[in-house]
Amino acid sequence: MPTAIIADDERLMRDLLRTRLSQVWPELEILGEAKNGDEAVQLVDELKPDLTFLDIRMPGKTGMEAARDIGAASQVVFVTAYDQYAVEAFERGAIDYVLKPPEPERLKITVERLKERLASPAAVAAAPVAINDTVTAMLSQLAEKIAAPKPKYLQWIQASIGQDLRMIPVEEILFFRSDEKYTCVQTEKFEALIRKPVRDLAEELDPSLFWQIHRATLVNVNAIEGVTRDIRGRHLVLVKGRPEKLEVSRSFLHLFKQM
Repeated sequence: MPTAIIADDERLMRDLLRTRLSQVWPELEILGEAKNGDEAVQLVDELKPDLTFLDIRMPGKTGMEAARDIGAASQVVFVTAYDQYAVEAFERGAIDYVLKPPEPERLKITVERLKERLASPAAVAAAPVAINDTVTAMLSQLAEKIAAPKPKYLQWIQASIGQDLRMIPVEEILFFRSDEKYTCVQTEKFEALIRKPVRDLAEELDPSLFWQIHRATLVNVNAIEGVTRDIRGRHLVLVKGRPEKLEVSRSFLHLFKQM
């Protein structure tokens, strides 16, 4: 049975990656978790996992530094939230990687490649050389981006769909709408629920992307099709591809003067 450890400074991301791996690779045994690069190196030394899933940017020893220390002891899989430039660089370096948040369909591709590598002793033996040489140059090009501070605003929302949890990138959310107990998270494909009220979300989301148009409603600016009025004179936001019309409070009408 193949074994692995997960290293990421965000507990939610460790939990999500563990869950997604269990779905697409049930035979994989997760031996342990680490919150930083130092703990990852220590766990590899103690547990001897076949694979180590390393977040690139962690406090203390980074994923890059940990990968160099791990060397041939375990095959490294980098976990990254960076853009397509970084992904292309990883592919040029023939290194395995996982994108945040890990989605099952995308993760399956990585898992199939990992299975092939583990089945080939020659490929496993060559992996540390690629990390230390070819990929070192590529990672150096990304150092400035990796060293940059984490984004101020939320990048994804953890929400419930029935008994399941989903990590939803904020740019995919059309709008948030609260009632007394829950907040609806509406995307183009599905609706999910969270317990965080709109007033808290308004402080944590990028105000250039999400406008608060009502005490109970936030809308993605890119999802706004237009604004209309009903027979009572209320202003209503039309959402692209959706039947809902979201009411605009008087105190937020100034947002639409430029439209």
